[in-house]
Amino acid sequence: MTKVPNRFLVFHNPQVTRSQQIADEINLRLQDKPGLVSTTMLISELDHNANYNADMLLAVGGDGTMLRVGRIAAQMDCPVLGINLGEVGFLPQIPENDWQYAIDRILKGDFELEPRMLVHGELIRNGNQLISQHALNEIVVTRGALARPIRLETKVDNAALANYVADGVIVSTPTGSTAYSLAAGGPILPPNLRNLVVTPISPHLSMGSSVVLSEGCTVTIVIRTNYEAILSLDGQLETVIMDGDCVRVRASSRNCNFVRLQDPNYFYSDLSERMSIKGREHK
Repeated sequence: MTKVPNRFLVFHNPQVTRSQQIADEINLRLQDKPGLVSTTMLISELDHNANYNADMLLAVGGDGTMLRVGRIAAQMDCPVLGINLGEVGFLPQIPENDWQYAIDRILKGDFELEPRMLVHGELIRNGNQLISQHALNEIVVTRGALARPIRLETKVDNAALANYVADGVIVSTPTGSTAYSLAAGGPILPPNLRNLVVTPISPHLSMGSSVVLSEGCTVTIVIRTNYEAILSLDGQLETVIMDGDCVRVRASSRNCNFVRLQDPNYFYSDLSERMSIKGREHK
């Protein structure tokens, strides 16, 4: 049994069909319970500098919604429950039609918390830190609009890993191993692990295999290009980077606590089901 929350913040995404409707229904259900406080909010209104007064966050949408809410949940050290309205949805674990069952379980304290590792990324230019951000899925250094590979001098701690000539490099968490990293040929890791996965994107005449690193490693990527390159966090926060810039990625000190209602081995059956869905979509 887990402590029952009594203050909820329900985020919805206007770009996802029925997101606001489901969020409003959840909000009414919670407000109908004595002693509970619940508020809905547009995902676009989410402010990472705000101090939200909540014991649990709910993300009603798909993977993108869950990523945005998950980062703020980790910052608040507040658990997050995902209601899946997306087509596949690896991150939100509760199907749309099961939200009432999920809420009932939560209000009984009948749920577990599953800590998910985040990564922390820094952008260093001429010795100055320009960006310091956390990501739940991955941090990516990639080429810009021009279809030209970039050179990425990549180290693990102080040891050279590879001088990639590639479209980019992905550094993902175990949670992110089923996302962009997987599409680039990376391995799938169970989300409870604490590893970094380094995966090159379309490497040219350089090491093409992914490398799985321990939690304590720091990945340093120095960009060598005469063209535009991009630093991306969770595919949502993007910054233009340039020749000589340095990106450092390590395991974050923060966790994102996912609310889990399923059996501890749910990941493998869910993975099989979702991969089958994606396979059918491509037929």
